[in-house]
Amino acid sequence: MQRNERAAIADTSVEAAEARVRRARTAFFPRVDITGNLRGDYTDETERTLSTAALLTQPLFDARVFPLYRMQRFERDAARFSAVESKRILGFDAAATFLTALSYEQVLLAAQNRSKFAQTNLDDVRARFEAGLVSSNDVTRAELELATAVRGVAQAAGNVEASRVELENLLKAGVGALEPPVALLEAAAAAPALTDAVIAEAQGRRSDLAARRAGVEAARAFADEPRARFLPSVLLNAQTRNINDGAIANRNNEGFVGLTLNWPVFDAGVRNAERVEREALLRGEELELELALREVDRQVRSAAVQVATEQAALREAAAALRAARKNLEETTILYREGLASALELADATQRLFEAEVAEVTARYRMALAYLSLREASGVGPV
Repeated sequence: MQRNERAAIADTSVEAAEARVRRARTAFFPRVDITGNLRGDYTDETERTLSTAALLTQPLFDARVFPLYRMQRFERDAARFSAVESKRILGFDAAATFLTALSYEQVLLAAQNRSKFAQTNLDDVRARFEAGLVSSNDVTRAELELATAVRGVAQAAGNVEASRVELENLLKAGVGALEPPVALLEAAAAAPALTDAVIAEAQGRRSDLAARRAGVEAARAFADEPRARFLPSVLLNAQTRNINDGAIANRNNEGFVGLTLNWPVFDAGVRNAERVEREALLRGEELELELALREVDRQVRSAAVQVATEQAALREAAAALRAARKNLEETTILYREGLASALELADATQRLFEAEVAEVTARYRMALAYLSLREASGVGPV
C-alpha cells in the first residue's frame, strides 16, 4: 500500500476532489479584478493617457451555489471512500498473490521429494536388477518415473518463479523466503459464523458502499440545483476608476457601488427539463446502491459457503494424504519382498505426489476462500 502506484493513484483522485470542493467554495467569496491601459498619441508624443480600474464583485445570495457546493462535498467523500477501497483491494491482491506463491512453493517441495524418492528407487531397482532379482522392465519403469518426477519439478519451479514475479510486481520490492501465515491458516480452518447481523455489519463497513451512498447524496444535491434557479440572485459590485490625461498630476477619479438582481422567471423550460433528467439519474443511483447492498449480501453468503466447502475438501485431502503415504510404505515393502510389481510401486509414488499436491492446494484454497470472506465483509486481509 505504501509503494504500489495503485495506492498513489487513489490518493490523486482524492486530491482532485478536494480541489473541486475548493473551487465550488469560491462562489461565496469576493472577486477583485484590476485592469490598466496606457495609450499614446502618435501625433503628439507627449500626449499620454493612463487609465486604471479596480472591480470588486461579491455574491450576496445565489441559491444555486448551495446544492452545487453540497454536491462537490459528497463527491469528495465518495472519492475518499473509493480510495480506501482501492487500497483495501490492493492489500487483498497482495495477500492472495502471496498465498498463491506459497502454495506453488509447497507443490515444488512435493515434486522435489518425489524426484528424490524416484532417484533412490531407481538406484535400488538397478542394484536389484544387477543381482538378478527383478527384470529390466522394472528398471525402465523406475527410469520413466524419475523422468516424470523431474519434469514435474521443472513445471513447479516455473510456477513458483512466475508467482514470485507477480508478487514482486505488486510489492515493488524483491521477495525473499516466504513463511506460511499460521494465524491466517488457523483462522481459515474455523467454521464461519454467518448471521443477518454479520451481513448488516459488512454492508456498513464496506468502503465501496459508503462511496455509493455519498454518490447518491451528490446526485440528490445536483437534482436540487434546477429548483434553486427560480430564486433571484443578488450581486454586489464596487468599482473605482482612475484616468490620467495630460499632465501626470492631472487625475480624474470616479467610482460606483451597485447591486445587481437577477431573477430568471422563465427560461423556456430548460430548468424543468434538467430537473426531470437529474431526478431520473438520482433514482438510478439509488437503485444501484440497492443492488450493491444485495450484492454484498450475496458475496458474504457465497464466501462463507466456499470456506465451508474448502474446509471439507481439506479434511478429505488430509485423509487421502495419510492413506497415500501408508500405501507407498506398504507397497515399497512388498516390492522389496517381491510381492509387488514396479508398476504398482510407480503408481503408489504417483498417488502420493498427487495427494500431497491436493492437500497443499486444498489448504491454500481454503485460505484464499477465507480472504474472499474477509474482503466481502469489508475488513482487511489480516
